[in-house]
Amino acid sequence: MPMTLRELAQALGAELVGGDPAAQVLGVSGLDNVSPGCVAYVENERRHAEGEESQALALIAPLNLTPGRKPLLRVANPRLGFARALSLVFPPRRMPPGIHPTAVVGRNVRLGEGGSTEADALAAEISIGAYCVVGDGCVAGRGVQIHPLVSLGSEVRIGADSEIHSNATIYAGVSLGARVIVHGGSAIGSDGFGYVADGSTHVRIPHVGTVVIGDDVEIGAGVTIDRATTGATVIGEGTKIDNLVHIAHNCKIGRNCLLAGQVGLSGSVTIGDNVVMAGQAGARDHAVVGDRAQAGARAAIIGDVPAGAIVWGDPARPHWEQLRIDASVSKLPQLLRTVRELERRVKELEAKLQQREGD
Repeated sequence: MPMTLRELAQALGAELVGGDPAAQVLGVSGLDNVSPGCVAYVENERRHAEGEESQALALIAPLNLTPGRKPLLRVANPRLGFARALSLVFPPRRMPPGIHPTAVVGRNVRLGEGGSTEADALAAEISIGAYCVVGDGCVAGRGVQIHPLVSLGSEVRIGADSEIHSNATIYAGVSLGARVIVHGGSAIGSDGFGYVADGSTHVRIPHVGTVVIGDDVEIGAGVTIDRATTGATVIGEGTKIDNLVHIAHNCKIGRNCLLAGQVGLSGSVTIGDNVVMAGQAGARDHAVVGDRAQAGARAAIIGDVPAGAIVWGDPARPHWEQLRIDASVSKLPQLLRTVRELERRVKELEAKLQQREGD
């Protein structure tokens, strides 16, 4: 969206220092690919020097940064200002409202405050793309966008302004809050991995529960979230889930958590609020991770993690302990050489003692 430096500064709540307030902002970018007319962001003096040499029109910068040749948009959090500037200059594209002729819409579907007709979709600014299947009894709030080839089972509920990208599958009875984003290829509400042995084979345990996803949750591509055996698998509001994450049946994830790529949670794991799990971290069934805890990459959580703890390793240990272990592992080759040398010297001493005893 075209805007001037002054308009961008006002929208960000930034202090504009230097430059022409009427200059047109042509884009927003990082310093690595900045082009003329773009606004970039810098986090410190070192990056400021790079910004001064770049083609940037202006720089989003910390409040305490000393002005140079380039105009500054000074804010408390430059990275946050950068994110907001991107949203302002490049607002998200919306699908045109309405129901594509190839979409299949079931019975008793409610779009916004109305029914399931094209007129209802247009009135509620709801978009249902090509070859979508919307099951019986589904409810979609105002402004929902359902991209092509999405499958919604019966009785799915989707809150206002949510967006479901192509090839996502939402199983029957799943509930999504407002402003939820589900990226392509994700499956929400599939059966959990539950079987019981009867002595000769594995008997499937029916999963008759559901999945409940709170407001402002974002679910990456290729994510799988299993429905509960009974009750609900729950994702708390504001939580962000990266690509290729697996969340098993009956998990409870709190608010504003961050789960990076390939995180795996076994059944009935409980995650508190504001928890961060780095790539490929995992938790065994029934583990409890406290509020504000952090799990490093590939951390294998086999027991409960206290609130505020930082864990890492396999099995997951307190961060400082794992660092000491890793430092010790790097010394193992030298330790092995030392042990072998000591063994050799002991054998020599034993041989000399035997020789003296023989004399």
